[in-house]
Amino acid sequence: MIKLIKVELFKIAAKPRSYIGLLAITIIVLLIQMAMLADGKGFLSFIFSSFSQSFDIEGKILNGNLVAFIVLQMLVMQMPLLIVFVTGDIISGEAADGTLRLIAGRPFSRTKIFFAKYTASAIYTAILTIWLGLMALLLGRILFGNGDMIVLKSDSLTVIRSADVLWRYMAAFGIAFLSLLLIASYSFCISAFSNNSITPIIICMGTIIVFTIIGTLDIPFFDYIKPFLFTTHMIVWRDMFYNPLQWTDIAISIGIILFYIVLFTTIGWYHFKTKDILI
Repeated sequence: MIKLIKVELFKIAAKPRSYIGLLAITIIVLLIQMAMLADGKGFLSFIFSSFSQSFDIEGKILNGNLVAFIVLQMLVMQMPLLIVFVTGDIISGEAADGTLRLIAGRPFSRTKIFFAKYTASAIYTAILTIWLGLMALLLGRILFGNGDMIVLKSDSLTVIRSADVLWRYMAAFGIAFLSLLLIASYSFCISAFSNNSITPIIICMGTIIVFTIIGTLDIPFFDYIKPFLFTTHMIVWRDMFYNPLQWTDIAISIGIILFYIVLFTTIGWYHFKTKDILI
């Protein structure tokens, strides 16, 4: 099994598209941080202007912890596209190339082949998440320093002490990884049904766009649907920066994310195990 996983990781590393995600994260995070260095104080003054009449905000507001939160807010929901580019191609790409039949004929069970590919996809997803964390938080602290973190909600401010920030970020990145693994599982499942690389990308991104639109529309009918959409729970990482922490809601969202991961993985595995590979 380990040998199969290494082979799949080598295949991912050999594809130029696998580096698009790392490059995109690097460029976008650097651009945001350079912009905050240039005009971050003016940006924060505008953001916090509605609260200036109620109380005074003093101290070093612009620090690496806040900048990292801004980066995550802007980037995490765009990362599914970077994940789908790779995970949606792992099975369907080989089906399109005609190599999937040769792989299925090797002295390995289809179950082992499927989960080796899936594990490689999960490792790639983890690498992107870790790289995002390093670029956002570590580089942010290097450029802007450490300090207390102010999180702005629609009608309130939450102040998190600097000593309490790191473990919240670790938990937030863990939840973000699960959210991205859900997307990887979904695209991987579709890839098992498809014989070309484009279909999983289109279906996965189309689903995310539709679910996101439904989640933002303030229509009573959609209120019954929103709790069942996986996109509703993918942003639960933000709850790690609110006080008090709503552990019950966080646990429910994580449970739903894990349910969808298992569901999509099981469907993809069952189809891959029983499908006729004719190409």
